[in-house]
Amino acid sequence: MKKLVVKNLRNNGRNFQEYHSIDFLNWKDFLYKPEVTFQITHSKDAINLNYKVKEKYILARETRTNGDVYKDSCVEFFISFDGKSYYNFEFSCIGAIHLAYGPGRGNRKFVDAEKIKAIEIHSSLGDQPFKEKTGDFDWELTVKIPVSCLAFDNIKNLSGIKATANFYKCGDGTSEPHYITWNPVETETPDFHRPEFFGEIIFE
Repeated sequence: MKKLVVKNLRNNGRNFQEYHSIDFLNWKDFLYKPEVTFQITHSKDAINLNYKVKEKYILARETRTNGDVYKDSCVEFFISFDGKSYYNFEFSCIGAIHLAYGPGRGNRKFVDAEKIKAIEIHSSLGDQPFKEKTGDFDWELTVKIPVSCLAFDNIKNLSGIKATANFYKCGDGTSEPHYITWNPVETETPDFHRPEFFGEIIFE
């Protein structure tokens, strides 16, 4: 199991630049691997994410909140505070968001769309949908998730909290579907909804 410490920006300043790789290929039928790194920090009342992606195909059709974000060029962050139920934060390359909570794939509750609006998100590709493009693409996504979006947990201050999480890159609807992970997932077929394979994170 991988482990990482989520640094507190207020203690470390905004120049803290430790990036981690999403580079584990778990399934032999899906060997395409975009180059993906992420940074995670916090500011007590918010989780800050930054993803950097290099890939051959980019796709951005979904614009609905809680729509089928995973079919587009997508990065994801799943986190659990009790080791059982978890939040699945899914972000398309143009900033469309899908956010739900529950103990497994088949038992999800959407986080209210009004709460989701509090998430600050910016993509280097802008926010307008487009059909698939082929080439050599570099894009970056920054996200700020206030603790109010952790709607099923009573969290006011992240400092000192231990959790489990995994970070993903996918693109089910692209010309080369891919499923890569930060912490390995030991299933026969692609499945991100497996909290037993999350890594450990500690909020400083």
